[in-house]
Amino acid sequence: MEALGLFNYWAVVFLMMTGFYTLIARGNLVKKLIGLSIFQASVFILYISLGKITGGTPPYLIYGAEDAVYSNPVPHVLILTAIVVGVATTAVGLALVVRIKEAYGTIEEDEIEDESL
Repeated sequence: MEALGLFNYWAVVFLMMTGFYTLIARGNLVKKLIGLSIFQASVFILYISLGKITGGTPPYLIYGAEDAVYSNPVPHVLILTAIVVGVATTAVGLALVVRIKEAYGTIEEDEIEDESL
């Protein structure tokens, strides 16, 4: 396979590593949530890429097309559910960041740890 034919996998790896680096390296809680969202998006792209078959058709039963190749719709449906869960998780995370800001006066991880000691 050509490297260009694997573009979606390269994009997944780049987004995943960008999100993971942001999650690990940043001390700001909002930036950590953004990194987590980028990481989630890369997983979504990976699953959607795995669900598509080249030359596949939607899974409609057509008379006389018994040998047709069908694309699997299950990964796409699961990702729709995962997107909803991801948005809800991000909303809860942002609500927690607001409460942490009210309680500690900052959203920097190091400053929160210093205050709590």
